[in-house]
Amino acid sequence: MKNRVKLASAAVAAAFSLTGCYVVPVGPDGYPRFYVPVEQTANPGQPQAQPRASGQPAAPAALQARLYPVNDVATQTGMVDGTVTNMMSGKGRFQLSYRGELLTGEATRVSGDARKGVASAYGPSGSYMSCEYQMHTPYQGAGTCSFSNGARYQVHIGN
Repeated sequence: MKNRVKLASAAVAAAFSLTGCYVVPVGPDGYPRFYVPVEQTANPGQPQAQPRASGQPAAPAALQARLYPVNDVATQTGMVDGTVTNMMSGKGRFQLSYRGELLTGEATRVSGDARKGVASAYGPSGSYMSCEYQMHTPYQGAGTCSFSNGARYQVHIGN
């Protein structure tokens, strides 16, 4: 009887010693902060992630933004190209040329939701735009943009 109790105790102790809980540090952008080899994160058509040590923020990523018209005012201008630089901190820089004017601004993630964000840009002649978007990954997202002249666009972010 004593041998069975010892054997059962040893089996239970072994089972508990093999289970565990992992704590993964998460940054303000909602993504884990740990070293990931590049070959495990490579996705065709997306920028290569650089390996980083624990606690180091990811390097900024320059992403293409393509705006497609969704109303008659926007159709007059057609598709618009721009760039978004994701700083990997919940902030980004936004820049595009619209009707011959360079609009620059910023993108910011919405508090409480690491994937949703807003972007605003302004040009020297008074043109402006506002966007709402959702990032599916740090390198890809979509949303809508409205311009001061009434044009509305569907925006696709990512390379």
